[in-house]
Amino acid sequence: MSNRHLARTIAMQALFEWDFNRQSGNLAEVVERDKKEFAPDFDDHDFAMRIVKGVLKHQIDIDKVIVQYAPEWPLDQITIVDRNVLRIGIFELKFTQSDVPPKVAINEAIELAKSFGGESSGRFVNGVLGSIYKDLMEEQQVNPQTQVITPENVNTILKTDSPVQDKPET
Repeated sequence: MSNRHLARTIAMQALFEWDFNRQSGNLAEVVERDKKEFAPDFDDHDFAMRIVKGVLKHQIDIDKVIVQYAPEWPLDQITIVDRNVLRIGIFELKFTQSDVPPKVAINEAIELAKSFGGESSGRFVNGVLGSIYKDLMEEQQVNPQTQVITPENVNTILKTDSPVQDKPET
């Protein structure tokens, strides 16, 4: 099992416990306890904490996305496992695109759902995240949010508020 997969597993377990306990308690302590119990030799604690903190920071927006893309399922009727796997997947899709490729985020979420969720959890998570990904890709084609800096467009880009990235080396 890769370190990042293990980090996502620990993050999901901590978010599950936090959600089960009505979103109370110290999540950093829960992550540390889960790490000690399930992965004592785990050395990527920062990645697990970044996921947990990111999900919490963006939870309101993430939950709105879940409601939008799973309208037949009220948020409180989605199983705790599926809800938190979706939160992790959506966080990685929408807020960590430069760090985690979208297809990796989706695949990792599906694997978490299959490991910890019910019989149809993997399909449910795949359907929701696949729809989100499709819409994100269409949105980027129509209105790209990230522009590549080139000598030809540097002056134009620097006059806008668009996020920028360095031109990839060829």
